[in-house]
Amino acid sequence: MILRQVRYAVGLNPDAAERHIQRQLKIQGQAMRRRGIDERFIAHEINCLETSIRATLSRAVSGGIR
Repeated sequence: MILRQVRYAVGLNPDAAERHIQRQLKIQGQAMRRRGIDERFIAHEINCLETSIRATLSRAVSGGIR
């Protein structure tokens, strides 16, 4: 999931990439809410997802991921 989002975001301009990341995080949060997952856990997981996406995106734009 993370690599898929990063590969898509790399092809976008920075503003569009940011919107894409925020939209995907929102979608993941909504999916967890539908499953009845506790909000504290959702917040933690969304934070972890965002951190992973941004770290992977940073590596990708510096030539580390293909």
